[in-house]
Amino acid sequence: MRVALAIEYNGASYCGWQSQPNGCSVQDALESALQEIARHPVRVHAAGRTDTGVHALSQIIHFDTETKRHESAWIRGVNAKLPESVRVLWSKSISESLEDEFHARFSAYQRSYQYLLINQSTKPALMADRAGWFHHSLHADNMQLAASYLRGEHDFSAFRAADCQAKSPIKELHIAEVKPVNGGFIFEFTANAFLQHQVRNMVGALIYIGKGKYSPAYMQELMASKNRTLSPPTFSPYGLYLTGVGYDKKFELPSTQRNLTVLT
Repeated sequence: MRVALAIEYNGASYCGWQSQPNGCSVQDALESALQEIARHPVRVHAAGRTDTGVHALSQIIHFDTETKRHESAWIRGVNAKLPESVRVLWSKSISESLEDEFHARFSAYQRSYQYLLINQSTKPALMADRAGWFHHSLHADNMQLAASYLRGEHDFSAFRAADCQAKSPIKELHIAEVKPVNGGFIFEFTANAFLQHQVRNMVGALIYIGKGKYSPAYMQELMASKNRTLSPPTFSPYGLYLTGVGYDKKFELPSTQRNLTVLT
C-alpha cells in the first residue's frame, strides 16, 4: 500500500529535509515515528528537499507499507511519536490502480514557496527563526516590477547554488509576486521546479533592488548574465516556507496548498 502524507514543520532546529548519518534531519524524525506505527523500517520520499532552517506548511511525502492502519493512525499515531516541531496534517491511501503512478516527487507538476520578511529597524525576537529580516525601508513597486521579469521560462543560473545537482538550470516560474503586509513583505513563487537556493537568491536580489542599490532592470541583467557570482548574497533560510505542491486531480489528494497568514 502506498500512503501519502502532508507534513508541516519548523526547520529551524533541523539540518534540512534529507536524511543524515547523525539523524539531524526532518526525514530522520519522520521515518523514526512512522516505523513505530508501521512496525517495520520505513523510507519516505518527499516532493522536495528543503535546506537547513527552511520550513514547510505543506510538504508532501509518500511511503510504502504492508501494514494496514486506519488513516487516522498515520496522523494521530505518528504525531504522538514526532517532535513538536513536525506534524502530519493529513493522510491518504493511494488507490491501488494508481499506486505505481503516484510519486511525491516525480508526480508533482509544480511547487510553491513563500518567503516571510520582517522589514523594521529592530531585529525581531519572537520571529527570529521563522522570518527573514531587513532593517532599511524597501520600495514595494520596484520589487514587484523586478519580480515580474522572473515569470516565464528562463535559465536561472544566476540564482543557482554552486553545488546544485539539477540537470538543467531552465525552469518555468508561473508566479513571482511581492506582497506588502503589516510590518513586512511576503514573496511568493510557484514554478514547475526550483534550483538549490533559487528562491533565497531571488529574494536577495529583490531586496537589493528594493533598497535602491539597483533598478528593477537589474533583474533582467542578472538572468542574462547566467552568472551566480554577479548576484547578491543568498538570503537567510528562516523566512522560507514550502507552501504547496501540485498533483493531478486523479490522485484525489486533500488540499496540498497552504499560505502564510502570520502578518496578514
